[in-house]
Order: sequence, then C-alpha cells, then structure tokens
Amino acid sequence: MPITPDIILVLAVLFLVVLFFVFEWVRVDMVGIMVMVCLPLLGLVTPQQAISGLSSNAVVSIIAVIIIGAGLDKTGVMNKLAQLILKFAGKDEKKITSMVAATVAGISGFMQNIGAAALFMPAARRISTQTGVPASHILLPMAFCAIIGGTLTLVGSSPLILLNDLLTVRGVSYDHFGMFSMTPIGIMLVISALFYFSLFGKWILPYSKASKVSGPLSPLLDKTYHDVGEIYEMKIPANGFNEQCLSELQIRSNYACSVLASYNAVTHKRNVAPRPEDTLCPGDTIAVIGEAIFIEKLAADFGWSYSRELKVFADDLAPTNSGIMEGIVSPRSQMVGMTVGDVQLRKKFGVVPLAVYVGHEMIISDLSNLVISEGNALLLHGKWSAFHLFKDQNDLIFTEPIKGELLREDKAPFALGCLAVTMFMILVLDIQLSISLLFGAMAMILGRVLTIDEAYRSVDWMTVFLLAGLIPLGLAFENTGAAKMIADMLMNAVGVPSPTVLLICIGLLTSFFTLFTSNVGATVLLVPLSMNLALSCGADPRVAAMTVALAASNTFILPTHQVNALVMRPAGLKAVDYLRAGAGMTILFLVVLVAGMRVFF
Repeated sequence: MPITPDIILVLAVLFLVVLFFVFEWVRVDMVGIMVMVCLPLLGLVTPQQAISGLSSNAVVSIIAVIIIGAGLDKTGVMNKLAQLILKFAGKDEKKITSMVAATVAGISGFMQNIGAAALFMPAARRISTQTGVPASHILLPMAFCAIIGGTLTLVGSSPLILLNDLLTVRGVSYDHFGMFSMTPIGIMLVISALFYFSLFGKWILPYSKASKVSGPLSPLLDKTYHDVGEIYEMKIPANGFNEQCLSELQIRSNYACSVLASYNAVTHKRNVAPRPEDTLCPGDTIAVIGEAIFIEKLAADFGWSYSRELKVFADDLAPTNSGIMEGIVSPRSQMVGMTVGDVQLRKKFGVVPLAVYVGHEMIISDLSNLVISEGNALLLHGKWSAFHLFKDQNDLIFTEPIKGELLREDKAPFALGCLAVTMFMILVLDIQLSISLLFGAMAMILGRVLTIDEAYRSVDWMTVFLLAGLIPLGLAFENTGAAKMIADMLMNAVGVPSPTVLLICIGLLTSFFTLFTSNVGATVLLVPLSMNLALSCGADPRVAAMTVALAASNTFILPTHQVNALVMRPAGLKAVDYLRAGAGMTILFLVVLVAGMRVFF
C-alpha cells in the first residue's frame, strides 16, 4: 500500500502527541482538545468524527461510573471497603498495593475495567491518606491490574466480547470460545503483574509526597501549636483502677494532655470527644494527645500502657475521618464572655478543645475557666462531620478549609441497590454499558445520594477531554489507511514464521496499535489479518485471534487507555511515569501471553 500525504500527516500528528505527553508542554487535556481541533482542519477526519469522542460509549461510561463511585463514597461504603482492606493489609505498602490491585483485577474480569477502576478509586485514595502510602503507588498498579483483569473472562473487555463475532476467515466459521477459555492465561497475567510491582515497585513507581502522613497538625498550624504534641493510644489495666469520670482524673490540668476518644471493651461503646462527666472503666482504651514527656508521666502515675500506633482508634482518628482545626472567635460569636467550660464544646459540638491562643500566649492546661474573648484562637480536635456542622453556627472563623464531608450513611443501602441494578442491566439484560451506567448515576441523584452539583464536581473533566481527543486520532489512523499499511509492512517483513514467532509478532503489532487507537479498532483490524497469516503458516487461526484479543490489553506505556487516563490526575502522575513503569510491564505481558498461549493452546 503506497504512503499517501494523509498517512504522513496522521503519523506526524501522532508523533507530536507523543512529544506533548513526554515533555508536558501543555496539560494532557489540552492535548486532547488540540487533536479534536487539528484533525478536521487537516482533513483527516470529518467534523462529526472529531467530536464523536465526547459522546462515545467509553467517555459517557466514564462520566457515569465516576458519579456512581462518588455516590458510594458519599454514603461511606467505600470507607468501609478501605477499612476491610486495611484490616488485612495493615500499613504494609506491598500488601496494600497487592490487595487493591488483585481485588480490582478480579472485579474487572466481570465488568468493564474502567468501571472497576473508577468504582474502587475513592477507596484507594482513602487508604492512601490513612496509611501515608503515596496515591501513585496504589493507583498505578491498580490501573494496570484493572486493564489486565479484562483478560480473565470473555466479558472482561471489549476485544474479548467481540472475539467470537470475528472468527470467520476465508468463508470458514471457527468454533467460538467459552466464557472462561482464556482464564488460565488471564490468571497468569494478573499474577505476573502483582509480582512485577512487588519486586520492582520501589524502582519503577514514581516518588510522591502527596499522601505523606505527618503529625496531627497541618504544616500551617504546626508552626504555632507544635507544643500540643502527638496522639497516643493508652490502655487502662483491668485491675488496679477504679471507675472514675474524666473530670476527676484532671488529666488536662496535671499533664497538659487532652482525651480525644474512649472505648469500652465490654460494651464495645466508642465515644469520640468524651464529656467531662463520662466515666472511664478498668480495661478501657483511650486516645490522648500530648507531648511525649507528659504522656510518659501520665502512664507512669496511673500504671497505664501506651503506644504511638493507633489500633483501636485507627479508623475513628484516621486523617480521612477526623483532625485538628483552628477557629478564630468572631465578633458575632455567642461564646464571647463565656468560659471554655461553659460553652460545652464536647457536648454541643462533638469537638475537643486542645489549646487557646490569647495574644502571644498559647494556653493548654486548665482551659475550663478561661474566658473567651473576640479574636481568640481555639485549637479543636474532632470528626470532620462535626466541624462541618460547627461552621454553620458562625461562632468561629476557621483558618483552613474543613476536610472530609458530611456522609449520608442512611443512603448506603439505596446506593448499593443502584449499583446492583446497574450490574444486572449490564451482565444479565445486556443493555449498553453507557446507558446502564447513566441509569445508575441518574438513580443516585434522584435518590438524593448526591446532589446534581456534587455529581458535576465529582467528574474529572481533564480525563474526559483527554479521551475525547484520542478517540478521533484512532479514527484518523483507520480512515487514512495508516493502520493497515503498518500491519501489512510488518507481516510482509516477517514472511512465514514459526508459531512462536508468529504469536510474538501478533502481540507486538496489537500492543502498538492499542497505544494509539481504540482496542476495539485494533481487534477488528488485526483478527482477520492474524487468522489469515496463521493459516498461511499452518498454525491455528483461533490461537492467533485470541492472541490479538488478549494483547489488546497490553497498553501501559502511555496514558492513552481510559483506565490509565482516569488515575493520572488523582495519582499525580506524569506521562514519563507510565513509560517507566509500563515498559517492563509491556515486555512481561508479552512474554507471559506467548508462553501461556503455547502451553494452553
């Protein structure tokens, strides 16, 4: 096939896109918009094709599934999922990465991989914040395994769904593949990916400080209140302690420490921001904030044990659920003229006063009798939900944005019901993916799990425009004949290869095409081509066809796959990070794929 001016143009556009990705001259979503505008101006696609990405099944599905994921996060479902993973993985980075990646891989074997990744992303980000493991170290392996998970079953990815419809060549229709025909190879690919990140993760994953866990204070507050100390977990022994209320213990007055939470092992009652009249019993566990020297004295005087690591209160006092805020007393505050004890911050608002800044002096002990004046700064600890309610009282002006949000936990059953109905529509009723997911997103909003504004805010529009721009680039590749020309050139160069060499060539060619065109387009183009070549070589055409469908998931080097694009912004990744981690994964994928095809087929 001759090289035409259109082919040269589309290859030039492709080259420029890669340069923009690598050198980051502009943001990636701007690259997508530039592609949408330039391709029709160059005559490589029609104007309708240029903007077709904005209404494509993939892009609409991504928008809808992000909204569904946001709804599950808003109801606390994803928080509970994160807790479950942390219960088994602890804070070990390798265990966390492996558990998250393996779970998402398993889910994506039975639903579109973009859906599995988007649904799990809120939980992964919560785990990152809670443990201090960089988000990129969780989300990038998760994305790769979500893509690979699509190779586990016949419904795991679009190329495999299409595969049986393409098994006709030279007028002969070949036997269809079963639901789990490719499962052994898919399992091999998932396991190899998990080992890859476990062994080489510290070298191939990007460095990141985004999720670094420091002390309980933000960097801004730490400059002023660093003497407040750290949070410790203290265990009261079952013997040698008589039941007493907090006010009788005088922990703040004598030790400049504040009790943040308590837990009774008998009744299993948790009490965040316990009140002065609340009692402590033998065997209770409490969370206390203070300087190490005072914590040691408190433990020695009462015979309590203490630990810097939070176990009982790991979830209650996790950075995702609670923290420390500074509030300035406003001129209109009803607190002015009252003592800290009279305000009853613990009882009324569910927050614990830690310190008051008056003039140039920070006061920690004996706060109860301190009279509050306009302009005083109160340092408070509590759940983010308590602070969100507190800010509506207009008594304090908080100096930092309040993290977290008010969860609608009562809506959790409805949100899970929406997800179940959506999955039923996709897997059983075989309704188009985008329509099913849009139904789930719509139900979330109509059911008041999310407001429409919250739904809009949850969508990462950078991802949407990046993918919307790459879809017409794939169409241009096919319209101009560039895709067919490259395929023909490679096949002519190979000649009549052995079965192993044939599979390697098919895998390489498919992997190349799926980086820049849709995996569906690459599959439709290459399955007939590879089957014909297999017949010419005396090899099994069904094996060649399956190799194409599986290799269509080998797309890790660039953020062009929708799953890779999805995690790019939340994980703080750059195009070069995909190249570093994806190069080895691409080679490993091909080696395992070819070996698996030779062993099982």
